[in-house]
Amino acid sequence: MLGYLALLTMAAGVGMYSILQLGLVKGITHSIILVDNALLDLHKGMTDALFSETRYEKRFAIMQDQALYESFLASRNEFEKYLEAAKVLADSVAVKDVLARLEDRHRTYQTLFEDEVAFLRAGSVYPEERYSREKERVVNEALEELSKLKTLSQQSIFHKVRDLDEAGTRARTVDMVITWTALLFGILLAFSITRSITVPLSRMKKKTGEIAEGIFEADLNLSSPPEIGALARDFNIMCAKLKEVDRMKSDFYSNMSHEMRTPLTSIREGTNMFLEGLGGEVTEKQRELLTIVAEESTRLIQLVNPLLDLSKLEAGMVAFHFVKTDLAPLVVRSVREVTPLAEAKNIGIESDIGEIPSMSVDAERIMQVLRNLLGNALKFTPSGGSVRVAVRRVEDEVHVSVTDTGPGIPKEQISGIFEKFHQASPDGSRRFQGTGLGLAIVRHIVHAHGGRVWVESEFGRGSTFTFGLPV
Repeated sequence: MLGYLALLTMAAGVGMYSILQLGLVKGITHSIILVDNALLDLHKGMTDALFSETRYEKRFAIMQDQALYESFLASRNEFEKYLEAAKVLADSVAVKDVLARLEDRHRTYQTLFEDEVAFLRAGSVYPEERYSREKERVVNEALEELSKLKTLSQQSIFHKVRDLDEAGTRARTVDMVITWTALLFGILLAFSITRSITVPLSRMKKKTGEIAEGIFEADLNLSSPPEIGALARDFNIMCAKLKEVDRMKSDFYSNMSHEMRTPLTSIREGTNMFLEGLGGEVTEKQRELLTIVAEESTRLIQLVNPLLDLSKLEAGMVAFHFVKTDLAPLVVRSVREVTPLAEAKNIGIESDIGEIPSMSVDAERIMQVLRNLLGNALKFTPSGGSVRVAVRRVEDEVHVSVTDTGPGIPKEQISGIFEKFHQASPDGSRRFQGTGLGLAIVRHIVHAHGGRVWVESEFGRGSTFTFGLPV
């Protein structure tokens, strides 16, 4: 009786502890769903409403159509509705501060536009260019605050998911200790009690790890105990919402990139036509301004193109054409393409190609990988440095490595170097221009070839990026 009483006491103890932990986990899960995900949805709504305001405001300034003004007011009201809802949900000082600054920027933008409307309706002359600059500055500041709101929400989700993982680990550890103690009194009974708890907890721990790695499949199916079943359903709801948010983010970048590239191309080509004199004689001052417009249009197109490439790769819309190809000419051609840039920066570049067999690859895509890696190496290598490309066969793979003498990558940044929108910076700043998509594109292309890609770097002593393709 004492043994059974001790066993039952331990069982009751582990049950109570598990319930407390599950309650904690469930609370965190609900917080993610009802607060953080809701803030992400409100962020999208406010962003869309703000873009609508700027669109109608600019059209009204040109056409002075009352219908456009009414549409502007509707968008403003929609923005304020989303903002008020976000203020209700704000559960941290940082989020509240961001929303306060966002409200201030939006109010300033409204005041500027109303002043401009008054001037327009009165037919008065006013400093239009100054108002335009001020509105653009305030809108950009509002967009920065929206970006901060999104970052804070995503960071909150990450920290809460990490807390879920830690809670599962703690619960599993305590449960295992009690289980081994209970084995002294009754192996069979202890096994039947612990199995109903440890198995679901183990699956939840695995699932939290998957979520932390960005895998949002809603496939957690746990039915017993009831609390764990309810938690599993909340997990699935959370995963579905996270997956939808990730999809909306990708769709947003893809659609924005697609919609921007066509007008940017038109602007660039139209500007070039003016520069070539097709629109009439151009003064020297006009030529200088048109040259700046053409260069900036080209720069924007170069930023937009990687977004489109990555969106297509992620969506599986890129067709790969695998043909038996000799890799050496591709490497030589890639090096030859970047040699003028290397010479302009006073950077030495060399290649070392060993004996390698022909391989089944998509030549254009492999060229894209080589261009991205070489471009990165040249961007981060200072004047007087060197870049080296080496190709070797290693067992059943061909390894292509690009080594530079740049500043290297801090250890804490190496793990996320191939993630999209991530760009390593030795001093924590964004001194090097770029979208942070080049290495993400490299990873997608190499994986599509059945290969792998990795980096070896020591801070202050350069980096070596290597991708291996199966022979």
